[in-house]
Amino acid sequence: MILLLKDDKKREDKMDDYYIKQKPKLLKDFDKMSKQVKNVLVSHYGEEMADTIIQETRDEYENLIPEIPYIGGKNNPLTENLVKSAWFLALYRVFKRHGKTAPEAGEISYQMTEASLGAHPQFLLRLLGRWKFTPFYLKKLKKRALKSQKREYPGDWVFEVVDGDKKDFDFGVDYTECGICKFFQEQKAEEFTPFLCPLDIPMGEKFDLGLVRTKTLAEGNDKCDFRFKKGRKTMNR
Repeated sequence: MILLLKDDKKREDKMDDYYIKQKPKLLKDFDKMSKQVKNVLVSHYGEEMADTIIQETRDEYENLIPEIPYIGGKNNPLTENLVKSAWFLALYRVFKRHGKTAPEAGEISYQMTEASLGAHPQFLLRLLGRWKFTPFYLKKLKKRALKSQKREYPGDWVFEVVDGDKKDFDFGVDYTECGICKFFQEQKAEEFTPFLCPLDIPMGEKFDLGLVRTKTLAEGNDKCDFRFKKGRKTMNR
């Protein structure tokens, strides 16, 4: 019993300080991303305002870091999704303070995502995309899907893999719980959540995933129904 309590305490400590320990790296990643997307802000608001938005967003993001839900750290690939959602949540809050709307913050987030992806070699992104259609990747994905059903971490996604027929789609993923939806609800930012869903589109395009999706949890549906097909054009926004 004592050993179990000690293990639980270690686990809780790890959950509490994971992102705090990662803060220097997370801020470094944010600064790198800011350089990639600054031109988007400059084109809309000018140099001076762009610098103001970036600095205020960085400060807001730094405050958010300890509040990002722990869902397994580096052992869960979806941790990166939560971290990036915190970037955009910080941006949304800064926009809101400056009298701008959630749709405007969503549009800028979309353009930033395109700019950030465009800063990487396109052949490399496509190569990484092809990896997702390999039997080895799908095997790992199904294993993670089964693990998600156990709901070990309350802030995590819950999903299942859908086998494709190789005609309409090669494979699919149905998310019945979304980590970003949960995180934004805790942060009282639900109105902004639907504006992050379109960011999957440039991701699907650049990685050549042939993504089609007809509904999302953020829009009040029962699931997010991702369907992927190699060589197919990704859905339009």
